[in-house]
Amino acid sequence: MMLDRQKIASSRRWVIKVGSSLVTAKGQGLDHVAIADWCAQIAQLRKSGKQIVLVSSGAVAEGMARLGMKKRPSVIHELQAAAAVGQMGLVRSYEDEFKKHGLHAAQILLTHDDVSNRGRYLNARGTFNTLLELGVVPVVNENDTVATDEIRLGDNDTLGALTVNLIQGDLLVILTDQDGLFDADPRNNPDAKLISEADLSDTRLVGMAGDSKGELGRGGMRTKLSAAYTAARSGAATVIAHGRKPDALLQIARGENIGTLLKPAEAPMASRKRWIAGQLQLRGKLWLDEGAVKVLREQGKSLLPVGVKKLEGEFERGDLVACVDPDGREIARGLANYAFADARKIIGAKSDELEARLGYVGDVELIHRDNLVIS
Repeated sequence: MMLDRQKIASSRRWVIKVGSSLVTAKGQGLDHVAIADWCAQIAQLRKSGKQIVLVSSGAVAEGMARLGMKKRPSVIHELQAAAAVGQMGLVRSYEDEFKKHGLHAAQILLTHDDVSNRGRYLNARGTFNTLLELGVVPVVNENDTVATDEIRLGDNDTLGALTVNLIQGDLLVILTDQDGLFDADPRNNPDAKLISEADLSDTRLVGMAGDSKGELGRGGMRTKLSAAYTAARSGAATVIAHGRKPDALLQIARGENIGTLLKPAEAPMASRKRWIAGQLQLRGKLWLDEGAVKVLREQGKSLLPVGVKKLEGEFERGDLVACVDPDGREIARGLANYAFADARKIIGAKSDELEARLGYVGDVELIHRDNLVIS
């Protein structure tokens, strides 16, 4: 799938992510001037017929400023407290600015549980779609107040990409403090060159994204590239651009050559498979033989017990598990039809042997192809 900047400019549904390094005023709370500018640009995008979801960092940084904290807390409850205090100021700032342009804003806070549970995922999608049809600008953040490492999405680049999948967005825009993706870290290498455009199938992208990140943020350029791959599951392109450039969003909307355009290489996945691929927490691992690996990769069939050599993890029926080749490389992931205890009884078995091993008639597949996504 090839998309040029003019086609992207004419796309309708955007997710715009703004990072901590841009939202905050050098660690001194929120940069209200910058927020006002982005809101004014988004208002113009709305007038042109685009539907916008804004994913914004900044709650923890704003809370730190309000509470007089000099360093980002490392204790989870202090971090959650800062997020709770800061979220008030963050949403109020966006609400006030959007109101100046006759727009309503809505606050949506998400955790991994909200996208890993199929029912909550569908409820969230319905809410997003309704808000967008009503002309509202949803302002999304991770729910740091309740999120722990076990349920954390990890960073707002990932959250932005999962939101694209959730609403079937056309474009993910990541505004950062860099001009885009470079072939080397521009902070350390003056000869680093900006990558204007690339297909996500381009093998040159591997290793290009370093781990450089700001003091307040959690995500470096590597997470932005990973987010682009995730957004591509919906067929969405990604633009990484400098958020302080004048009219950066409007330049993208005019099809101008700003930042880095990362284009999806494949057709979009079906909704259910996007949901499966977006799950971040694996509960187990299935080690496959070479025959099963070939069947999954080349024929797109279900995974049968006969092709599984061993298991790892105490997973339950319906949990997400990884499928790995004999060398331990992940080749697919999917939802298990059996809990670990029963799956262990049938690995390596042919279909006509399953009932005898289980003591009941179960599913023929360990993972059905409708619940399986090739990595």
